[in-house]
Formats: sequence, structure tokens, C-alpha cells
Amino acid sequence: MNKKLIQPPYLKVGDTVAIVAPSGILSHREKEVNQAIELLKRWGLNVVVGKHVFSKANHFAGTDDERCEDFQKAIDNPKIKAIWCARGGYGTVRILDKLDYSKLKQSPKWLIGYSDITALHNQFHNEGIESIHALMCTSLTDDLLEIEETIATFKDAIFGKPLSYTLEGSKYNKAGNSVAPLVGGNLTVLHTMLGSKESIDVSGKILFIEEIGEYKYHIDRMLQSLKRAGYFENCKGVIVGDMTNLRKNTTLWGTSVEQLILDALSGYYFPISFNMPAGHEKDNRAMILGRTVELIVQKDKSTIVFKE
Repeated sequence: MNKKLIQPPYLKVGDTVAIVAPSGILSHREKEVNQAIELLKRWGLNVVVGKHVFSKANHFAGTDDERCEDFQKAIDNPKIKAIWCARGGYGTVRILDKLDYSKLKQSPKWLIGYSDITALHNQFHNEGIESIHALMCTSLTDDLLEIEETIATFKDAIFGKPLSYTLEGSKYNKAGNSVAPLVGGNLTVLHTMLGSKESIDVSGKILFIEEIGEYKYHIDRMLQSLKRAGYFENCKGVIVGDMTNLRKNTTLWGTSVEQLILDALSGYYFPISFNMPAGHEKDNRAMILGRTVELIVQKDKSTIVFKE
């Protein structure tokens, strides 16, 4: 039986959100962060921005200690009800071992982000706290109508409105039904967590994956590694999000990425759904990780319903 995770309180008008940058540098991204602040304020929320969000230390938004300091302060402050990551990139793994979650248990709050933030989602999950896979500050565009659904589902998730999705069908869908907690995120990050205490136990759970900028053979290699590590042995389903900007190797793979995934997971009987609009595209719908979902997969459509 899966242990039910702690659900942080949904946000309400007057609550405070912290914006932090635990990963890559935010060079010339002040505009998007200011947009994010204004968006939250329009919803009646207060905003605090981490001291080091615009710091620079080579590839990163400040040194490891500076990025950790901002994130730790957001965890420890009981007045902060959600931690919204400004961007991903790379760098979160470097602060994981520095973080102390003892006060998070006393004052649970939402973690929001995707991509490199998957490492923190894993850590929150293993600490027993739900989190939200959703857009980040740098996801915002000049015309917010371009990402209207992305923003709407983000708002619904943090304010506690029901979430459900009907996905476009795919000939690659592997039909079946499942009810189980949802985990996952960026495939590369999930793969690099193998062997560490941040690795996710997928047994009895539905796994979501998305990826950007990889070769197909890299995707196959990661899936094969996860499989050999027993990742999928008692998995209850897989939801495939966006596979964005895949690179072309000089030796072509020979099949679609969808077929690649089906082939890698051919020895399992759980349902597999494609076309979840989540990941590195503009249409990046919010999902509550750790929450039980009902997944119904058919060839012509899939449905995902988040249970309260």
C-alpha cells in the first residue's frame, strides 16, 4: 500500500509565495520574474523574491550555498505557502544534500516547477509531501494568452480547484486503466537520481516522463537503465509528456520516439498514454505529484483525473 502524502494547504488570497532560483542563471530574465510577481499579485497573493535569484556564479544563479540559502529560508518560513522556482536548467542536484526539511513537516508548502526541479520533486516526495509539476517564471511569454491553459491549470492547482485532463488519442497508446499516485518529471533527472536516496520508488505508482534536447538513443539508454534497476517492476502506468527538440544522430534510430518507449517497456502490462501536454512546450499543464490519479487509456483518448 502506498502511504498517503501530506497535502500542503491550498493557497488563498493574502498568502505569500516565494520565488527562488535553485538551478541555472537568470541572465537578462528580470522581465519574466517581474511578470510572475504581477501575475501572483493579480490573484491576491503576496510575493517575496529570494535574495540571490539574480546572483551569478558561472552556470548557476549564485553559488551552491547562496541558492541553498534562498530555498532553505523559503522552507523554514511558516508565512510562505508556496515555493515557485524561477527556472530550471541545471544545478538543483548540487544543493540537495544541503537542505534540511525538518520545518517543512511542521509547515508544509507547495513546491512548483519542472525540468531540473524534478530533483526537488523527488526529494519532496520522499519526505512525504505532495508537489506541483507546472510552469516556472521564465515560462511566461509577452502575450499570456499564448499560454492561457498553462496558466489556468497552474492557478487551479495552487488554489485547489479540481484537475482533470482528456488527452488526444494516439495509435501508440497502450490501453488499460489504473488508479495510483503520480510521480515523475524529467527523464534525465529521474535517471541521474538512480542509486541515491532521491531516487523514486515507482512501485504501485504511475510514472510521468518528459524530455528535451536528447538523442533517441539517449532516451532508450535511460529507459533501459531504469528498467535494469527494477524501476518498472510494479509500476501501474506511464504517462508520456512532451519530447521536445529531439536531436538527430548521424546513425538514425529508425522508429518514432513513441515506438521507442513502447519497445523499451514491452515486457510490462501497465497502460501507457501519450500526448500529455506537459514538459518543455508552451502548453505545460499542471500536475500534482504524489496525488492519486485515475488513468484511463484508450486508442482514441486518455483521461487523467486527480483525486482529492
